[in-house]
Amino acid sequence: MIAHPATLDVSRDLVRHVRSLLRQERARRGTPKNSRALTCWKHAVFALSWFRSRPNITLHGAAFGISAATAYRYLHEVIDVLAEQAPDLRQALERAAADGLSHLILDGKIFPSDRCRAKTTSVKGETIDAWFSGKTGDFGGNVQTLCEPDGFPIWTSDVEPGGIADIEAARRHVLPTAYPYTKTLPILADPGYQGAGHGVHVPFPQPADGNVLSRSNRTYNRIQRALRCLGERGFALLAERWTALKHTSLAPSRIGDLVRAALVLVHFEHGRIT
Repeated sequence: MIAHPATLDVSRDLVRHVRSLLRQERARRGTPKNSRALTCWKHAVFALSWFRSRPNITLHGAAFGISAATAYRYLHEVIDVLAEQAPDLRQALERAAADGLSHLILDGKIFPSDRCRAKTTSVKGETIDAWFSGKTGDFGGNVQTLCEPDGFPIWTSDVEPGGIADIEAARRHVLPTAYPYTKTLPILADPGYQGAGHGVHVPFPQPADGNVLSRSNRTYNRIQRALRCLGERGFALLAERWTALKHTSLAPSRIGDLVRAALVLVHFEHGRIT
């Protein structure tokens, strides 16, 4: 075995914040003092370094002197305590309305995962892989995200299998709660949300009969697209900073919690929570 030094490029304040959450969780569980293999500080460093670089969990655990089973258990504990800090949809919408935001951006992303054997029945009655996404041509989970006008993410949804379309996922997780706010807080979305309803603004579809859109509709589409594209920043802040989101070998059903945990880390680093 060859040992080598490594640097974790996160602030000590962030490690302290995660350590504090872990202390509270251990106190809630009644964990006896000195009964864990890792202190809360080392536990936080262990998890944050995994979020940053997604190392092999078995080797990563060995580097901290813990078994693979313990490494997985410690990782899931941190995911859970962080995800619990994420705002729910109503809280996010109320804060956005109180801040006087002009609009929000709704988008969905397939977060890649290992292959999952779960099956479902397609609209054509065929048996297909539930977590396979035709959109990306790979396995993953669909997570809906709301972003501020500058693209900063403020809320993420529970995960749906990758085969679920964005509009269907939005109807399950976003639209029923969001509709009462859209009079003063319109939502911009891409063509995948056609039919989303009042207050959700999508581009005009191209005519199927070979005609072209009117000049005013083309102008609307350009403006809507220019405003909506900033939502890509939200996914960059999540997945480019916390690269564990780029591909997970955890159970796909954990993707929603994993993304919420990353959202809390993003909010802390940008001063949204302390």
